[in-house]
Amino acid sequence: MNRIRFYQVGLWLILFIPIIACSQQAKKQKETSTADFSKLPPNSSAAIDTATFAAGCFWCVEAQFQVVDGVQSVTSGYIGGKVKNPTYKQVSSGNTGHAEAINIVFDPKIITFDELLEMFFLAHDPTQLNRQGNDVGTQYRSAIFVHSKAQLDKVNYYIKKLNEEKVYDKPLVTQVEPYGTFYKAEDYHQEYYLNNGGEAYCQYVIQPKLEKFKKVFSNKLKN
Repeated sequence: MNRIRFYQVGLWLILFIPIIACSQQAKKQKETSTADFSKLPPNSSAAIDTATFAAGCFWCVEAQFQVVDGVQSVTSGYIGGKVKNPTYKQVSSGNTGHAEAINIVFDPKIITFDELLEMFFLAHDPTQLNRQGNDVGTQYRSAIFVHSKAQLDKVNYYIKKLNEEKVYDKPLVTQVEPYGTFYKAEDYHQEYYLNNGGEAYCQYVIQPKLEKFKKVFSNKLKN
């Protein structure tokens, strides 16, 4: 994958595509899931919004979005499965249907959902089916859980454009689902990188991804 080309296309999408065009194109695109989106509200009515992303191990993704200006909190958890109150051990088995995910509470006046989407697609490889690197299983799938129809339109639009522009060597496999019950992960998973930065996984897996993320989005980071 050409990361530079992705960043250029990402900026083009963010800066020059009007939101109206985004909505019109999204309506023409087939939904990427058979899930029922009919109960989604048109848009968020609150001043503070939420985005929910699954992009592999939530330790990695949490660390990346925690440094973004406008992000008020990031919570690691489980979503999209069939078992109530799942444990990390249950989710790790791959049998509950849950994805490791993060809830991002953000201020749209500082960081937009469009910009968070750009970051999401760079934070992981959305062409890998049910895996990210050595982490394999449906719990590591690429997925976006939308909170409103406005989010759904934008997600479908960007997936369509990224595929059309062939930004990646293979088609995106990111699933799009309506937001459902989000189970907060056990306390030791929260702020994992911040609390365990010296561990081997943090040093050799999370830190390189985080440094690359910070380099690309240097103008969007917290002071």
